[in-house]
Amino acid sequence: MTVAFISGRARRAGVALGAVSAGLLVLSACGEKPTPLATVTVGSDSVHAEATCYNDGKPIKESEIQKCLDKKSGKTIEVALDDRIRFGVDPEIAENGWTLFIGGQQAEQEPFKKTYRTIPANAFLSGQAGETTNTAQISIVETTGKKLTGIWHFELKKATS
Repeated sequence: MTVAFISGRARRAGVALGAVSAGLLVLSACGEKPTPLATVTVGSDSVHAEATCYNDGKPIKESEIQKCLDKKSGKTIEVALDDRIRFGVDPEIAENGWTLFIGGQQAEQEPFKKTYRTIPANAFLSGQAGETTNTAQISIVETTGKKLTGIWHFELKKATS
């Protein structure tokens, strides 16, 4: 009697192929595609977020915008006042244009059309009279013309020295 043996390498390849197939099946069953990502990087630390509010690139309803802007972020990154913060977005967000909101208020008039930009941390953590704050709620907002089409939230937290 002869027994056919499958090599360890072939067995691992079969298992990997099965796992990939199962993963693709699960993803295709979901029917929802993930929202584009936005990223905030300070030094070598990064946080990524999917949109808090997103309607597949279509405008968010006017009645929903303020609720979306008021939501708090689950994504926090520590910054020192002398750090430089890099904001990055997927190319499809940049194509439409995006702007920053601080504490739910628009901080810029014109949308930015590139995939990343760098801004000093003190621009977000410095108050009116020169005092510093410990946190800042930053929103990356995708715009299409005058309409808001996506909102991503991040919290900047002042690093303790």
